[in-house]
Amino acid sequence: DRRIFKTHFVLQRLRVCSEWCCAVALGMAGPSFNSFMHLWDFIWLQTFLFKKQNKKQMCVKDVFGALRVEFSQPVNLEEVARINPEVKAGGRFAPKDCIALQKVAIIIPFRNREEHLKYWLYYLHPILQRQQLDYGVYVINQDGEEEFNRAKLLNIGFAEALKEYDYDCFVFSDVDLIPMDDRNTYKCYSQPRHLSVSMDKFGFRLPYNQYFGGVSALSKEQFTKINGFPNNYWGWGGEDDDIYNRLVFKGMGISRPDAVIGKCRMIRHSRDRKNEPNPERFDRIAHTRETMSSDGLNTLSYKVLRTDKYPLYTKITVDIGSPNS
Repeated sequence: DRRIFKTHFVLQRLRVCSEWCCAVALGMAGPSFNSFMHLWDFIWLQTFLFKKQNKKQMCVKDVFGALRVEFSQPVNLEEVARINPEVKAGGRFAPKDCIALQKVAIIIPFRNREEHLKYWLYYLHPILQRQQLDYGVYVINQDGEEEFNRAKLLNIGFAEALKEYDYDCFVFSDVDLIPMDDRNTYKCYSQPRHLSVSMDKFGFRLPYNQYFGGVSALSKEQFTKINGFPNNYWGWGGEDDDIYNRLVFKGMGISRPDAVIGKCRMIRHSRDRKNEPNPERFDRIAHTRETMSSDGLNTLSYKVLRTDKYPLYTKITVDIGSPNS
């Protein structure tokens, strides 16, 4: 590269010198040759470096395939940070020597699941780096004791992540789901992507064809086209089916990896307090077409209480109000 640079530099200098001499002879340039050449050197060097940088190749995934995922041993986050030195504060990573496949924000709705989050960070950071993504991890923590609202937290994650970086893809992941194959790339596709296709919870089968829960990926354009996710599903259940309806009503389909690559393990746990089944969910799902234009990103209301940049993730604690507010 250095020899190529010197050769090009000398040849270009000779060409410019001859052009400048002709210009002076014709009265088209002044005599300040040194000033002219200093300016030209600077411009040419910047152009050369820009072109060299833009010759970077697209990243190629360096994945293993099927992975062993287990939850028998406790996880120490200091050790996880030590073995992932390329991950920067706030859970940010970008490949150095190639162009990342996509700029991905990973959004995790959260409350009182610290042990699950440790496992997620332990497994996912190495996977995401091997997938050569330019990514950030955002844990959206619901403050208070009101009913949990998964979909609203995901909307907030979308809005807050875009304030930090120009992400073009958003992966929405429950904190207790770990992929069992790193060929299941956490990126966006031409159609919305359902990533958690075959979970151990369901006997490694898709529970029903319209299922869109667990882990999903939507591009910025796809997400805004459906007005984001609904804000009015308080408690457990229903929001993923509402999201599926939104996609269908906007003419989109669902893409999935095959059942082997899409395998996931769930960290077993009892149902969280204040996350009981939502008795209104079936009625709300039945009226998605009428409500989706007035319930979503355009009606999102919340207050950020604090933002913490930890070594492996960004935690944003929010007040999202209550079902009656």
